[in-house]
Amino acid sequence: MLNHSEPHLSVVIPFYNEEENVEKVCREVAMVLDATIPGRWELLMVNDGSKDRTSIFMNELAEERPAFRALHLVPNSGQTAALEAGFRGAKGTFIGTLDGDGQNDPADLLPLLAQLRRRRVHMMCGIRTNRADNFVRRLSSKIANRLRARALHDNISDVGCSMRVFRRAILTNVGFFRNAHRFFPALIQLRGFRVAEMPVGHRARHKGTSKYGGGIRSRLWVGIADLLGVYWLRKRALSYKVKEFPPT
Repeated sequence: MLNHSEPHLSVVIPFYNEEENVEKVCREVAMVLDATIPGRWELLMVNDGSKDRTSIFMNELAEERPAFRALHLVPNSGQTAALEAGFRGAKGTFIGTLDGDGQNDPADLLPLLAQLRRRRVHMMCGIRTNRADNFVRRLSSKIANRLRARALHDNISDVGCSMRVFRRAILTNVGFFRNAHRFFPALIQLRGFRVAEMPVGHRARHKGTSKYGGGIRSRLWVGIADLLGVYWLRKRALSYKVKEFPPT
């Protein structure tokens, strides 16, 4: 029986017009976690103002078992807002995230969590191997990663990978803004927390087409504008230590 007050792992998945994928993705997460940490997990399905039947399918899943929780955003507010809503609603000691299109393998959640604990870091990021995306998405991701790495020095190879695990306690210290999910590692490092990464799998999307993002041109220019904002925050961040005398 799931104890909603203290699940070990909360999984947060944003969905936007994913009626073709929502049930399959959520059932696969449940199958993996039931086999590994039964009764110690919850799944927060976050509907980001979808206009199709995503919300209907989410509600049906939430009625089916208490481990499924459906959150609905009004209006459509973007991926960062959906993630923040999930983080705020999560009750687990740890939080994992993945995309709602089936491209992330939920079997990678537990290895990420194990590495987070073994390395004693606060956030563990996935690095997509053998990416199943088209040329435009791979190219725009490569350009964005290079620009971000040069500007922010966050030492992250694949910031576009949605497969991540966090210690929930640190997320109250992170400032959220539109498109902040693209810079979570840098924003978390900015607060003095440790971030690491490891390879994870990547698959072709189950059905449909990507609802978040856009073509290479739109993704690039929006990304540059956001990058300049995070660069400004990083340069203006306060960094000091306090020593009290006499020691307490």
